[in-house]
Amino acid sequence: MSEVKVNKISPRTNCGTVQLGDSGDTITIPAGATITNNGTAAGFGSTGEVSWNTTKITADPGNAVSGVGYFTDTSGGAITATLPASPSAGDIVAFADYANTWDTNNLTIGRNSSNIEGEASDFVCNQEGATITFVYVDATKGWICTNSGNSSQAFINDFIAATGGTITECGDYRIHTFTGPGTFTVICGGTPSGSNTVDYLVVAGGGGGAGNGGGGGAGGTRFYVAPGCAPGAPALPRNGPAALPVTEQAYPITVGSGANGNPGVGSKGSNSIFSTITSTGGGGGGFGPSPTNNGPADSNTAGGSGGGAGRDSGPPVNPSSIYGRGNTPPTTPAQGTDGGSTGYSGWSGGGGGGGFIGAGGNGGGNNTPGNETGGNGGTGGGLPAAVFGSNGVPCGSYRYYAGGGGGGIDGSNSSVPSSAAGLGGLGGGGNSGVVSGVSPYGPRTAVAGTANTGGGGGGQFSSGSGANGGSGIVIIRYKFQ
Repeated sequence: MSEVKVNKISPRTNCGTVQLGDSGDTITIPAGATITNNGTAAGFGSTGEVSWNTTKITADPGNAVSGVGYFTDTSGGAITATLPASPSAGDIVAFADYANTWDTNNLTIGRNSSNIEGEASDFVCNQEGATITFVYVDATKGWICTNSGNSSQAFINDFIAATGGTITECGDYRIHTFTGPGTFTVICGGTPSGSNTVDYLVVAGGGGGAGNGGGGGAGGTRFYVAPGCAPGAPALPRNGPAALPVTEQAYPITVGSGANGNPGVGSKGSNSIFSTITSTGGGGGGFGPSPTNNGPADSNTAGGSGGGAGRDSGPPVNPSSIYGRGNTPPTTPAQGTDGGSTGYSGWSGGGGGGGFIGAGGNGGGNNTPGNETGGNGGTGGGLPAAVFGSNGVPCGSYRYYAGGGGGGIDGSNSSVPSSAAGLGGLGGGGNSGVVSGVSPYGPRTAVAGTANTGGGGGGQFSSGSGANGGSGIVIIRYKFQ
């Protein structure tokens, strides 16, 4: 055996590298440290450092080697990696989640008869993207975790990032529009210094019109927009109290469907839901002439906005008792308004359905057949397109949602102009219908509420079916840069 002792080995020109042995050789350092030809170093006596084996493992490598870090790929299924046998103090091993799948397919660290963190049990790694380092200390504690981290923590995005719906952008804001059921998936929750809350518009489905009078109520509407983003908007008085906080998770989205118009009382629209916000479907139009088929006597007429009362052709009745109540169940701010009443003296037109901002108009008449007037549907709420996108019904610089359906008239007297029939409220409410009458006064078919506005369906007089309500919409908006 030959031995060479020197104080220092240096390159000849002080600008190169020193090579010990040829490629493929293993050089043994007297202190017991080794460097192998795949670039793995071990046994140099330092604690807290490993050299990574850049060949990923998909199965147990057997007894792991001290000083080596292993990239474990569990994408094909859970695996086990066994720690070194008969370890010595200072031995060190590390493992990393190569495919970011430890959360679904766990990596189990086999203890190989030694304790891990003082426990005689294996260690399960189940955090996606994690890296973990173990150092052997003694027989009592065994292997101790000295360092761990997660790749998702290496970079924190200050702004929300999400998927789902139809995505558009306006300035620094991203807008997700859902015209049907879907999922809003937050993949980064952001921070307060960037964004971690969202603005929202949640409109329920509109109520259906009745076959003998009342217009359908608009779908309940709840929204929030950050201060200063919609100055002067008609809907702004009903702005919600606060934006919604979001975290990294999936949020199911429910978009309410518009209700059916019926020959009798109109059906109630379906709710729309996002996170903690539920907007209630619009009430159906009331059916006349019996007051017992209107308002509080029939729960179908109450809703986000109430349905209009059915026409009265009987004895005088108290109009305050026969229209659908809006903002049912109550929210603050209110999610809608009441429907309109019918007349107080018989032979009166149907009431208009309530809108988000304006209540439904009252039906009227002079107790003479053919002289009825239908109430107009209540007005919906207008918001700038720059806030929630180019949806809704345009009017000036705003887009309107949740208008009530118009109340119908009989129209059997040809001298009654069809213009006396109730018109749908701005925001997708449908016009009422006229059964008869000489052109140009009638007939006219009741009009459905506009899709994805939550508009109420128009009422129809005096036979046939009222029109359907319009479907709702859910829109989510947040700062993304």
